[in-house]
Amino acid sequence: MKVLIVYYSTYGNVYKMAKLVEEGVAEVKGVEPLVRRVPELIPLSVIESREDMKAGREMQKDIPLVTLDDFKAAGAIAFGTPTRFGNVSAQLKNQIDQLTSLWLAGELEGKPAGIFVSTASLHGGQETTILTLMGPLLHLGMILVGVPYSVKELFSTQGGGSPYGPGHIAGLDSKREIDQQGAAICRAFGRRLAEVGLRLQKK
Repeated sequence: MKVLIVYYSTYGNVYKMAKLVEEGVAEVKGVEPLVRRVPELIPLSVIESREDMKAGREMQKDIPLVTLDDFKAAGAIAFGTPTRFGNVSAQLKNQIDQLTSLWLAGELEGKPAGIFVSTASLHGGQETTILTLMGPLLHLGMILVGVPYSVKELFSTQGGGSPYGPGHIAGLDSKREIDQQGAAICRAFGRRLAEVGLRLQKK
């Protein structure tokens, strides 16, 4: 079974989270993680004028763009996004809006899905972003997967994350690295998503 980890990342923080989710997925026997990014919408001229954006782009240059076939082939899907004013990034939402053909065909119905996010500040909208994205995923017929409190790091995290999904506080300059608790939550989320996907396929 394949687990698709599809994300958008401007500065590389959500990309780093995606790689940690990938590690968790890879721990589950019989599951193959597939990391894919969505197309950029920020004009190239803007990116080229910002060293932080150029560094983020360079970090992800080898990650392929996601395709509809990737969504169809996946037994479970993790969606990653930075928060934009308490909401999903335009780039990830743009990709989801292109899933109409799969929605009409019921291709994503019954597949487990989860969400991971990054914000600049402590109360920057991690939970609102996840809750906002849950709506489209329910419309697609997907089964939502979060992070249970058996993941003990949820009680001690200082960098984000909740039962709704992994989170990371990147700081105003987007340079704060993911701490041990945040990394553990990302990996646990990946494992759980993969395990739920396998269980559903066996039924």
